[in-house]
Amino acid sequence: MIEWYLKVVRDNYANFDGRARRSEYWYFALANFLVGFILGIIGGFVPVVMYISYLYSLAVLLPGIAVAIRRLHDIGKSGWYLLVVFIPIAGAIWLIVLLATEGTTGPNEYGPDPKNPIGTEFNDIGKPDMY
Repeated sequence: MIEWYLKVVRDNYANFDGRARRSEYWYFALANFLVGFILGIIGGFVPVVMYISYLYSLAVLLPGIAVAIRRLHDIGKSGWYLLVVFIPIAGAIWLIVLLATEGTTGPNEYGPDPKNPIGTEFNDIGKPDMY
């Protein structure tokens, strides 16, 4: 879980291009929720930690949006679909369904498949050898 979180925060901080697997998005969301929850509980007892919690939330806002857009790219949707969350109740439910949907197999208009990159041995079975 930590590897996926670090991949989003450190390696792809503001990367809106490409595709993100379901595990990348959901492990980031889980780790982000846990850190925010822990900081919130501690902040209830130590007021200065609440300010750290606010800074943390501000710091992960951009990578959170970026990984959500890359997740939408994985299912072949534009990042603008993220704005559907502003439709009360139904929009949030639909966005969760989109984010939980398995990505398209093979490359799409947003890049290669992050789950099965082209050139793996499994994808080459039955294809003629090309040199």
